[in-house]
Amino acid sequence: MNRSLTLLAGAAALLLSACGSSNDVPAPEVKVTELAAGAYAVSAGDAANPTAGKYYAAADGSRLLVLNNSGQQASALYRRDGNGSWQMTPAATQNTTLDLLNSSATPSTTVTVSALARSYSVRLSSGATAAFSVSSSGDIVAGSTSCKLSGKLSASTLPNTLKASLSTSGCGDLPAQSDGYLVVDGDYAPAVFRLLTYSGSTLVDLWAYAE
Repeated sequence: MNRSLTLLAGAAALLLSACGSSNDVPAPEVKVTELAAGAYAVSAGDAANPTAGKYYAAADGSRLLVLNNSGQQASALYRRDGNGSWQMTPAATQNTTLDLLNSSATPSTTVTVSALARSYSVRLSSGATAAFSVSSSGDIVAGSTSCKLSGKLSASTLPNTLKASLSTSGCGDLPAQSDGYLVVDGDYAPAVFRLLTYSGSTLVDLWAYAE
């Protein structure tokens, strides 16, 4: 009887050990070329057919890199808070190193919420539009369109950006909740800014035009 109990205890210990080891698998590591604080137009990927994007870097180590497809919609978003680890949306499934082919400094500025207080509209992938306004306190207030876009903006250490938290209702395939950045860049004109947010593996890219 004692021998049976000993064998059962040993088997249980092995099972717990196996379960514990499965939790020790490290998440894929993401590495991106480091650039000094500022804003940049960049390219990456195949030199014969490069992917263009924008890179925003803060003095505290925070970074934001968006790569665009041929339709000027975000195809991948790389970000880092302070000196933490790089994160990627869609999420990396294996260790990933992104080496930039080229980078060119562009004008950088500190964005304030009050400077953006007015009414806007964005076009959804379905072709429908969503109207909203930004208040001087950073509230995103839904307009009268069927797609209701609301949320909150706050200060960011990254140049050309504000932090953004979005909520949506009746907006098709947009996630109900997402977080990320509002990005202001002269190259986005006539759009006033882009809303680049993420929820799980879903990447949201909305170009906002003044009403």
